Amino acid sequence: MKFTQPKLPYAQDALAPVISPLTIEYHYGKHEKAYIDMLNKLIEGTEFADMSLEEIIVKSEGKLFNNAAQAWNHIFYFFQFSPDGIKEPSGELRAAIEQQFGSLDEFKKKFEEAGATLFGSGWVWLAADSDNKLYIIQGKNAENPMTQGLKPLMVFDVWEHAYYLDYQNLRADYLHKLWDIVDWDVIETRFRK
Repeated sequence: MKFTQPKLPYAQDALAPVISPLTIEYHYGKHEKAYIDMLNKLIEGTEFADMSLEEIIVKSEGKLFNNAAQAWNHIFYFFQFSPDGIKEPSGELRAAIEQQFGSLDEFKKKFEEAGATLFGSGWVWLAADSDNKLYIIQGKNAENPMTQGLKPLMVFDVWEHAYYLDYQNLRADYLHKLWDIVDWDVIETRFRK
């Protein structure tokens, strides 16, 4: 098995009540594991076997792309949270958000709206281009900004399995509550890379 599921950097109950231990158990513990297991089966004996996960995402399509991107997207999603992380961006990232969107509050409003209005399942991303211009992107299904030459910085999962156990059909409430656990230090580190 080339790819393995990384251990979360916090306890299963650490993000409650925003994300419950039961959602962590199913969403990360089972759902994400299934993507990684399938990805490993799909690349076995192929030209993709020696590629990084990012290379597979950019160069594949169909079932392989879906499993590779979903494996990567979920890790990216869960590893941006912390029960005691930095609650607001600062420095260059804060300046870029304010320049691009007017204010942090306006950015959050637009980001939540993009997630709430995405029809069906997918992701809402904050991404940057090579000049660090910021974009809010709706991604259907397994879509990832890397396929558009952009650098992902932050993502909220808007597949129903991400929130249904805790919020039922209240996707907008879920999106709004996620700000309570976003660790902006993680997002700033991604922005500086």
